[in-house]
Amino acid sequence: MSNTDLFATVLVANRGEIAVRVLRSLRNLGIRSVAVYSDADVDAAHVRAADEAVRIGPAPAADSYRNIPAILNAARETGAQAIHPGYGFLSENEEFVAACEQAGIVFIGPTATAVAAMGDKIAAKERVAAAGVPVVPGRHEPDMTDEQIRDAIPDIGLPVMLKPSAGGGGKGMRIVRDLVDLDEALGSSRREAQAAFGDDTLLVERLIEKPRHIEVQILADNYGLTRHLGERECSLQRRHQKVVEEAPSPFVDAALRDRLGQAAIETANSCDYRGAGTVEFIVDANQPDHFYFLEMNTRLQVEHPVTEAVTGWDLVEWQVRIAAGQPLPAGTPGVPLHGHAVEARVYAEDPGQGFLPSSGELLLVAESDLVRVDSGVTRGQHVSTYYDPMISKVIAVGDDRSGALAKLDLALAETAYLGVATNIAYLRRLIALPEVRAGDLHTGIIAEHPEVAESDLPDDHDLAAGALLRMTELMPAVPGDPWQLPDGWRVAGRAPLALRVRSSDGSVIDVEIRGVPTAAEMSIAAGPAVAVFASGSVDRFEVGMAGERRTYAMAREPSGDAVWLANDGRALRLVEMDRLQADVQLGGGAGAGSVRSPMPGTVIAVAVEPGTRVLAGEPLVTVEAMKMEHTLVAPEDADVVEVSAVLGQPVALDEVLVGLEPVAASD
Repeated sequence: MSNTDLFATVLVANRGEIAVRVLRSLRNLGIRSVAVYSDADVDAAHVRAADEAVRIGPAPAADSYRNIPAILNAARETGAQAIHPGYGFLSENEEFVAACEQAGIVFIGPTATAVAAMGDKIAAKERVAAAGVPVVPGRHEPDMTDEQIRDAIPDIGLPVMLKPSAGGGGKGMRIVRDLVDLDEALGSSRREAQAAFGDDTLLVERLIEKPRHIEVQILADNYGLTRHLGERECSLQRRHQKVVEEAPSPFVDAALRDRLGQAAIETANSCDYRGAGTVEFIVDANQPDHFYFLEMNTRLQVEHPVTEAVTGWDLVEWQVRIAAGQPLPAGTPGVPLHGHAVEARVYAEDPGQGFLPSSGELLLVAESDLVRVDSGVTRGQHVSTYYDPMISKVIAVGDDRSGALAKLDLALAETAYLGVATNIAYLRRLIALPEVRAGDLHTGIIAEHPEVAESDLPDDHDLAAGALLRMTELMPAVPGDPWQLPDGWRVAGRAPLALRVRSSDGSVIDVEIRGVPTAAEMSIAAGPAVAVFASGSVDRFEVGMAGERRTYAMAREPSGDAVWLANDGRALRLVEMDRLQADVQLGGGAGAGSVRSPMPGTVIAVAVEPGTRVLAGEPLVTVEAMKMEHTLVAPEDADVVEVSAVLGQPVALDEVLVGLEPVAASD
């Protein structure tokens, strides 16, 4: 199909991996690209990938990536004829779509009318129900008060799900199994919805206990043709946020695929849809014939690469072609599927610390060449808490599902982003679960396996590797010169170099480095075993110990206080105890008598005041970071003696928020 009728210049109103991915398709189409960036993203990967880049404001998204006038000004200044919104930010903002239309700039996506029709989840359910698409039983009236929601629950039946009307992505969703928990859930849900979408309107629905989350990709042109590109399985979710997705679903057969696809097409046609969109369904795993409409996302999805892999269609390219007025190729309602694809989302978060967001400079970026990697970061880039913590997506393709999963596991083992905590090892453990391997999925699997999120504890190999890296840094420019090595050389012979190393979880090992080290080989005593430095480079080296060899990626923090090591998807931060007297553990923590912030963020709720007595597990303060809430609870029964947390104020990592005095057992 000819590219001569496409746009000359397109602005991408987004950041991170999706901006880089959209820019790649624009380049393939021969279209000049414009990136926008905030002050936090001056050196970001998407800025470097575009033909031109324009600053649109300070770091907060409200002042930059959600700043409609700034983005439209950037489009006018650069001569952009069209804007691609990516996903998130303004991608489903009716006001932004209308502003583009008013400015004479093409919005690469649906019309403002379609965005409005599906953006209001309450109105959308009513619309698709009228079109004959089944919906989950619930109450969807506009602007329901807390009392109206409470009154609706007896008719719906417990358990129920509270959901924001204005958004998706799992943000603000809460499960209520007992009415005594309703008030707390309503408050938390409304706060998170307001923070994420600027609208705290809620709806309430019956909870399907073991649902499968199946979504259907559609494309619709300007000439009345709508086609579906098969389904994606998105049932592996944590707190309603997708973690691993695949296409096609191992659960869906040809007959169910046709029914789901037709329901998706009817949903799209009900709002005169144009462009790429996704219709999401809940399917009862125990009754496959029972599926219910959840919502329609009027944008590209994070997981769109798995559909591209099994259909051969570039969805971004087709978004651009449809927006430029080109028709879809005629054919059957569904597009043929070939092979299997699985995608894992890599986040800057610490699963062992309750999935707390992690921020910092990326000291090393190592990505696998076995698979497709949609990445939004480069070495030296700072991962901030201003935006979503997703770093990249790793997408593996195979002839069948088992082959795709095996390739994904290998690719994750080769992946490292040193300088921040990530969920890579967690992802490997997740896809290794027997039920995941068998395709027996539902949205509660992750909650049923808390052991998957346990911290990676260092062993002798890891700690010895950290000592070896330190040794190579102490070595002189000319290897083997004993007089330049500050390790205790003397006339009678060379004394061992002793290093005490610990990880951020407190594990400790004393290491003695013996012999004359060279750049190629050295041996150290690490407990009862011996490690041998076999080979090395700037970023990687190999350690052999107790008959086992491991290859590590490595990087040292600029301060010199700590070293990061990665092996088989595990990433560890190690600290020399004798060089760092007061180590703050990765992810923060509370000292005796105090509760500290586990990450940089903003205080959004304070539940106590001085003089309050709290029981172990009761909420104290809620901190919001990277669009998610984290509630800090009392570690034990205690009296609150001080509250330094202030509602609405920013807090730093490890900042004291509440001072506690433990209650004596006799009290």
